[in-house]
Amino acid sequence: MIRIATVGSNIITEQFLGAIKHTNLFDIAGIYSRSAKKAEALATKHNARFVFNCLDELASCSEIDAVYIASPNSLHFEQSVQMLKAGKHVICEKPLASDFQLAKEMFRVAEENNVVLFEAFLTEFLPNFKVVQDSLNNIGRITQAHLNFCQYSSRYSKYIKGENPNTFNPTFANGSIMDIGYYCVATAVALFGEPRSIKATANLLASGVDGNGQVIFIYPNFTLVIAHSKVSHSFVNSEIQGENGSVQVKNLSQMEQVVLCRKGQPENDLTEVQHNNPMYYEAIEFAKCVQSGEMDVDKVARSLSVARIITEIRHQTNVVFPSDNQVSTLGRS
Repeated sequence: MIRIATVGSNIITEQFLGAIKHTNLFDIAGIYSRSAKKAEALATKHNARFVFNCLDELASCSEIDAVYIASPNSLHFEQSVQMLKAGKHVICEKPLASDFQLAKEMFRVAEENNVVLFEAFLTEFLPNFKVVQDSLNNIGRITQAHLNFCQYSSRYSKYIKGENPNTFNPTFANGSIMDIGYYCVATAVALFGEPRSIKATANLLASGVDGNGQVIFIYPNFTLVIAHSKVSHSFVNSEIQGENGSVQVKNLSQMEQVVLCRKGQPENDLTEVQHNNPMYYEAIEFAKCVQSGEMDVDKVARSLSVARIITEIRHQTNVVFPSDNQVSTLGRS
């Protein structure tokens, strides 16, 4: 059993804790939160033996093998590096960092300390992601693709009223492309690799983060268009078009439904039944990496490609975070 602790006390952390219980591969050993009350409540609920209010204590605890990090984006780099240097395996929520150089440094530290760093991008590990991959063989030469994830944020109304929720606060390295837009970028890279070039536009909020935007990926033989938004909602499926048909995906991040459409034929629902907790599959993959003591080179390459692309998207759309100052000590290539 992998003795794991969590950093963060939000809904995502709760979902992850629920997922790892179903795998029977983890021992929920510790809970960290800045709020002692929240940490105690989570530890009681999940029977964790240790409660931490200090990251130094978590890092030095010999009873912890791995750490799941679900703190605000701006803290991912600092907290992950601390745990990796302490010899802990780390599964960090997407995005790994706000900048490509920071993500690259995180993997360097992991390798230097012979531990695993794993980005929690759940989509790529879902059974229906494999269904999408396989179904691309049935639509002929790909001509274009549209990946769509637009979801009105429950916190946007607070922002409109003058509040400053984390979701729209650059201090926390947040915004649309760093949140739900990430799923579109990472899915594109996981399916087709890194594009030859990109062109990004965005509508910035007064806070300085992007509320929504579009990105065009130019591949050698086709173009892929991404639409992402946290200030409006879309009911349109994502679609990959080929000369002989298309593959449509409902709810891109969780691959809720996959439908194959071919000229002159009825729609073919290819959807496989998935675990009701979509984080279940990424937890299993993380456990495999920890047990083998090796990172999956393909997944590392995907994480770095996505980090590089999102950094370029932010540059093109003038989204700047205070955490960008961390990059100056690492250099920029």
